[in-house]
This record gives sequence, structure tokens and C-alpha cells, in this order.
Amino acid sequence: MGLIEDLKDPLAFPEDTKSVSFVQTHISMVFMCDRYVYKIKKPVNFGFLDFTTIEKRKYFCEKEVELNRRLAEDVYIGVVPVVFDGKRHWIGKKEGKIVDYAVKMKRIPEERIMKNIFKRGDLKKEHLRKIAYTLARFHLNAKTSPEILRYGDPDVFRINTDENFEQVEKYVGISIEKDKFEKLRKWTDSFYKKREIFEKRIEQERIRDCHGDLHMEHVCISDKISVIDCIEFNDRFRYGDTICDIAFLLMDLEYHGGKVYSEKLWDYYREFAKEEDKEVEEILRFYKVYRAFVRGKVNSFQMDDEKISAQEKEEARKRAKAYFDLAYSYIS
Repeated sequence: MGLIEDLKDPLAFPEDTKSVSFVQTHISMVFMCDRYVYKIKKPVNFGFLDFTTIEKRKYFCEKEVELNRRLAEDVYIGVVPVVFDGKRHWIGKKEGKIVDYAVKMKRIPEERIMKNIFKRGDLKKEHLRKIAYTLARFHLNAKTSPEILRYGDPDVFRINTDENFEQVEKYVGISIEKDKFEKLRKWTDSFYKKREIFEKRIEQERIRDCHGDLHMEHVCISDKISVIDCIEFNDRFRYGDTICDIAFLLMDLEYHGGKVYSEKLWDYYREFAKEEDKEVEEILRFYKVYRAFVRGKVNSFQMDDEKISAQEKEEARKRAKAYFDLAYSYIS
């Protein structure tokens, strides 16, 4: 048996667990036990990330724990070895060869995830206020430096959008219509002419070491707000305008039909983050387009994953199309 099958066995883990459920993304394999979660990085190289060696995977596991403790200190426990003893794989076992590493986290109850609270119809104004306050405080205190500030430069940020269009080109006619693809590219290219908006954000030091992957599945609502799963694998996806960070969460609410909630969250966030300039609405739209397009891209990538079924690939295609349609709705 391979690693996945071995780690679906509850006996493979250091703590007692009655069950193990398994999910995967295009970059991770996740094993969810009763109380803990173990996340192993896939040995993939997408250009914007490279996990192809065990040394790189260990390094990025450690970086993931360090960075995520900023917004979810009590969730991230540490990095543990994945061991093969000649017969099968284990997590944290002392005897055998270390063949990989896993990030160990406390398991968050599904009912506490923002997306599920929203789906149940239980997302309240006070939740949005707490989330806005947590994120605004995080952004105002996040690290910045001359090196980080340069990621707000339009010529530097453009690397991201150029790469997006380049990587999505192969999915034109599959998950995005040619007309929408071309119009989104043209609109994005023309927005970069508004250099003064980007330059003002840099002057205000609004370019910070952010979260980078701020959507509803990563926000946990209980007595306090915890935000998990920030981007550790590429600094340029995490360094950026704080508006680019919050834009992801606002876009995600809108993708799921929560435009009213998105508007309320934005109102609270603007107040707490002291975002008073009128130009901020313009750059928010730019970053919402970017965020929706990235989600379309990532879901399109899943269509190339040989490990998932034809039905899962079709579901990924439909999700990708919906995200690309949302990106287009912001400019049309």
C-alpha cells in the first residue's frame, strides 16, 4: 500500500483516533483525525511553488507553522516526521526512514468555520465586526519594510497578473470563455496606468506581510477569531496591499451569494483599518478581480490532477467558470 492508504488507518497516528478522513488539494494531502489534522505537501512544482524535494517540504512546513501562528497561535502545533519502517508509513514514529514531513494542527470543528456558519444562515453582524477588527488590527501591525513595500509597485504586482493570464490561457474555451478572458486581460492591463493609486498606497505603508489566502474556509469563529492556512510557499503572494488581502474574503462572500454581508464587512473593516481615501474603492475592485481570477485558475489546475475522478474534475471546471464569471462581473 502507498502513503495515502497507510495514513487512512487510525493506527498510523500517535494519538488515539476512531477515524481518519482524507481530502486533497492541488498542493496538499490532508488527514483529519478526531482531534488533530496532519497536512503533507505534495511533491509538485507549479512555478509559483516548488515542493519537489523533502528538504523544501520540511522548510515550508516549518514556515507554515511560524507564519500561521500570527493569526491562529493555538491551532498550529508543529512539524512532525512521516516515517516508513520498511512495511508501511506512520506519523511521528521513531523507528524507520523519514520520507516526508507533516504540519500538525488542532482540528477545528466544522461548525465553527465561517463558510459553514454563513451557509446555515447564522452569520451575524457581530461576527462580521469581530472579523473586521481582527483583520484590521493584523494588517495595521503586520511587518513592512522597503523590500515588502516594493510589492505594491504596479510593475512588480503585474508579474502576478501576467502569470495568471499566461497560466489560464490553456483553459480558454474550457473553464473561461475567450471573450471574457480577453476583456479581463485588457481591463487589468489598463488599470496599471493608474500608477498614482498604487504609489499612494506605498507612501501610506499599506503594503504588508499579509495572509495571502483569506477566504471563508480559513476563518474560524468562536470566542475569538482564528485565521488559518496563510500562504507560506511564495512571499510575493503574501506580501502586498492589505486591501488585496481583505478583497479575497469580500469576493468569497460574494461568490457564495453574500453580497450584503460583504458590504457590511467592508464598512467595518474600513472603519477599523482607517481606510478613508476615496480611491480605495477603485483598488478594491481591481483586487477583487484579481482574487476571483486566481480562484478560477486554481480550480482549473485541479482538472489536470490525475489523482481525482472525472466527476471531481468536472466540478472543479464548474467552480472555475463561476469564479471567472464573477471576476468578469466586476468589470462589466
